[in-house]
Order: sequence, then structure tokens, then C-alpha cells
Amino acid sequence: MFNSLAPSKALDFLGRLCLAAVFVNALPGKVSGFAATAALIASKGIAEPLAGVLLVAAIVILIAGSLLLVFGTNTRLGASLLLVFLVPTTLIFHTFPVDASFFMNLALIGALVLAITRSTGAAVPNFRDVRVRDGMKALRR
Repeated sequence: MFNSLAPSKALDFLGRLCLAAVFVNALPGKVSGFAATAALIASKGIAEPLAGVLLVAAIVILIAGSLLLVFGTNTRLGASLLLVFLVPTTLIFHTFPVDASFFMNLALIGALVLAITRSTGAAVPNFRDVRVRDGMKALRR
């Protein structure tokens, strides 16, 4: 009577939601502090006009990647987009081994790789359908 896939779908969704929360949390600072963030990017040796363009691209990637990851419509694409943002950011802005953020980002990279490799393409779980289907099986017995 109990569908064993329902809990794993729910946990999968919760995991994707928690993972995306890290990236969504970074968005307000990038948008509200656009000039300061662009200046920080430029301070790493990237030309000033290109820094602004890269920041806009980063914001778009963070939004699109997070939405795709959370809603599970295309988890692999969402996680891949977030990797495109995270890998260069980690290598450019965080110093190995002294910066703790380097290791946090390394863990996020691992989680995104897992999201890509374990993705089933399943969207947000619909528990109502599971209960109705299980109830119908019980009635047929």
C-alpha cells in the first residue's frame, strides 16, 4: 500500500531546494551591490566593461540554474549552469588552501555533480496522486 518512491522523491526535492538556496541567497547582494561586485570582479584582472557583462551573465545563470534545479524540470541543465558559475568563481576568488570558502564551494561542486549524475528528470513530487493510486490498489484487493 505504501509507495516506496514517494519518500525518495520528497527527499530529492528537499535536497534540490536546499542546494539551490545557497545560490538564491547570493542573488540579492549581487543585484543590490552591482557596482561593488563588478568592481570586485575587475580587481581580479578582468577588464571593467567585461566585468559588468560577466556579472549580468552570472545573475542570469544563478536565476535560471536555481529554478531548473528546484522545480526539477531539467535538473541536469540547472546543475550544469550552476557549475558553469561556481567552478570559475571558486578558482578566481578563493585561495586554496587558506580560504574556507574554497572548501565550501568544493562541497557545492560535488553536490551539483551528484545532482547531474543522479537526476531522474522527475519534477516536484505529487503526493496526492500517490495516495489515490495506493488507495485504489487497496480497494481492488
